[in-house]
Amino acid sequence: MNREHHYTVDVAWRGNRGSGTSGYRDYGRQSLVTAEGKHPLEASADRTFHGDADRWNPEELLLAALSECHMLSFLHVAVLHGVVVTDYTDAAEGVMEQEGNGGRFTSVTLHPVVTVTEPVDDELLAAMHHEANQVCFIASSVNFPVHHDPRVLVTG
Repeated sequence: MNREHHYTVDVAWRGNRGSGTSGYRDYGRQSLVTAEGKHPLEASADRTFHGDADRWNPEELLLAALSECHMLSFLHVAVLHGVVVTDYTDAAEGVMEQEGNGGRFTSVTLHPVVTVTEPVDDELLAAMHHEANQVCFIASSVNFPVHHDPRVLVTG
């Protein structure tokens, strides 16, 4: 059975310096991302595109969405395979190519470090990451490859 889920966020531009978009350098790229019941998220363009380096930019938010979705999907897959995960970190990297005035992501590589209680062979670990990628809603929605460079640590 197919189920439809709806999500909403509000984005409000906060960069009007008094003259709006009268010139390319005359306005700020600051925005505020909100959703009902959530803490606000201060965002901007990347510093390269005249944004604020101390605010989240759309490119980082895309990486964060991919990384978190893969993590949550992997934790689910771990349960299905009887693998007990006690810690999970990731240092995601993305490549975006600028083309004229536009651009697009060409790839993302996730670098998950998964801590487990019992040894997991490399084949099973790779299969679990592949399975997690297949069920991750965000990875299934992008038009570029999402690669995985996983490591596993054993606590027991």
